[in-house]
Amino acid sequence: MNDIDIELYEKVHLGDKQALEKIYDRYEKILYSLSYKVTGQKELAEEAVQEVFIKIWTKKGTYHASKGKFSSWIMTMARNASIDLLRKRRDIPSDFEYEQIPDENPSVENLIEWKEEGTMLRQAVSELSEEQQKMINLFYFKGLSQQSIASEFEIPLGTVKGRVRLALKHLRKIIPQKVSKGGELDE
Repeated sequence: MNDIDIELYEKVHLGDKQALEKIYDRYEKILYSLSYKVTGQKELAEEAVQEVFIKIWTKKGTYHASKGKFSSWIMTMARNASIDLLRKRRDIPSDFEYEQIPDENPSVENLIEWKEEGTMLRQAVSELSEEQQKMINLFYFKGLSQQSIASEFEIPLGTVKGRVRLALKHLRKIIPQKVSKGGELDE
């Protein structure tokens, strides 16, 4: 998987916009999640992700395969961009500790917690209609863009957005019920 990233990254440095879009499609969600976790603000998280891709495109962010995985590098860029944005806006709380920033090498406890949350989320998704399940799986779990999903199913982009929005609305109702029941499925 890392070879694909490196190949796309090299194409980006040759000016290939589609390669940049592919990297964006592959990493946008995880970078946004990380940035949101760091900043706690939707707008700053979006801005941080945008800065990462601007740096990649303008070659201000340079990846060296000898220094580690591409995924670790791009996540580090997002984390640093998020911190920089917080600093610029002076939104860093006085009691902010950099240890609060998610580590790119999560602990066993975090992995177990994420696995449990993932299981609960998948159970909640299984309660959606078949169409909504497809949209959520492709968009959130497989990382396809909404445009890619629209092309794959030969339906308008607005339809995909509507189905994803409706699915999220249902999940917002289902998940709190599961959390209150400790993640148990209704029998």
